[in-house]
Amino acid sequence: MENAYKEIEKGYLNMELLRFTTAGSVDDGKSTLIGRLLYDSKAIFEDQMEAIERASVGKGEEEVNLALLTDGLKAEREQGITIDVAYRYFATPKRKFIIADTPGHVQYTRNMVTGASTANAALILIDARNGVIEQTKRHSFIASLLQIPHLIICINKMDLVEFKQERYEEIKKEFSKFAPKLAIKDIRFLPISAKLGDNVVDKSKNTPWYEGPTLMYLLENLHIGGDNNFLDARFPVQYVVRPQSDKYHDFRGYAGRISSGVFKTGDEVKVYPSGFTSKVKGIHFGDKALKQAFPPQSVTITLEDDIDISRGDIIIKKNDTPKIEQDIDLMVCWFNERPLQIRGKYAVKHTTNDVRCMIKDIEYKIDVNSLEKDYDDKVVKMNDICRISIRTTKSLYFDPYTRNRETGSLVLIDESTNETVAAGMII
Repeated sequence: MENAYKEIEKGYLNMELLRFTTAGSVDDGKSTLIGRLLYDSKAIFEDQMEAIERASVGKGEEEVNLALLTDGLKAEREQGITIDVAYRYFATPKRKFIIADTPGHVQYTRNMVTGASTANAALILIDARNGVIEQTKRHSFIASLLQIPHLIICINKMDLVEFKQERYEEIKKEFSKFAPKLAIKDIRFLPISAKLGDNVVDKSKNTPWYEGPTLMYLLENLHIGGDNNFLDARFPVQYVVRPQSDKYHDFRGYAGRISSGVFKTGDEVKVYPSGFTSKVKGIHFGDKALKQAFPPQSVTITLEDDIDISRGDIIIKKNDTPKIEQDIDLMVCWFNERPLQIRGKYAVKHTTNDVRCMIKDIEYKIDVNSLEKDYDDKVVKMNDICRISIRTTKSLYFDPYTRNRETGSLVLIDESTNETVAAGMII
């Protein structure tokens, strides 16, 4: 019996993980959709179900409000909205999932960026009654900006438009006019009712005209194997491991997470900023020795030569050099109530590296409704998206964000308050 449990645990740990985020305007049904996914896939514990049943009765609702599964903050439950990003974890026999339920309000756009930054897929919800609105375009553009590979357009509340195919096709056509402006190749559409469960986990009898898959089938079978960059080997060093014990007296390893590419024992590597070269002596995952490592594994790498390496350095393949620059152009989403300051100084967090920078110029802002570039408006306020140029105090080792989401992203921090003021995607 014990061996059987071990096999089950081993199989669960080896299952592929899909991270996805939900986005859309207020009351489009994002939290309800996640609640329906969890409920219909039998991923809710009895005590959780009893708690939301009591909460629903307390709010005077006739039916169980599945949105309460993700709206955990008191203010969220009182107002019936999502304020902060809520993460939920569940699994089916085919795949593990991490869901980021993000807010719909314009003032919480920064929270949407946070939840979407690591996602493989984004679910954009559209109220079938309202069609494509400003927030639909804003969230779709942010998903494009963050290079989320897969976009699933869920046309929700189909029950409120009598499951009419004409309305579904009308919204699909409206979004398709806007879609060519997005840098996303894989866009899917499906009609759903999150409240009633139509086409969420089970096929709906109310949409005989829809021949596509359900949302759960789509999530379980979405191909994400090619989403990671396996070409450019990048290993930002997070920690130097020196046990100095009798058993590991001379052990010196470099711990971190593989950002991209594949590292194998015997590979010739180069370390930046020193520029010294060596070979991979060993790759360790806990007590286990590996022959190779790839993203997103967290491992410890040992080298054949003693090189002075510390946190913030990066190990790469010898002939696969990233860009090394101090003057950097990037797209940013501004998070802070205080406007961006030209020639302002901010701290920069890039992979495991900490530097400082000065903002040289604001090149343009993006109008999220039309996706037009505004070169005249230089005032960047909270939730604005713009292109800026910065100069860092020392060189960063990076790839363009479109090529590598890990080494191509950074955050700006206000040193006086320690608040994260912007998320940046290096161009």
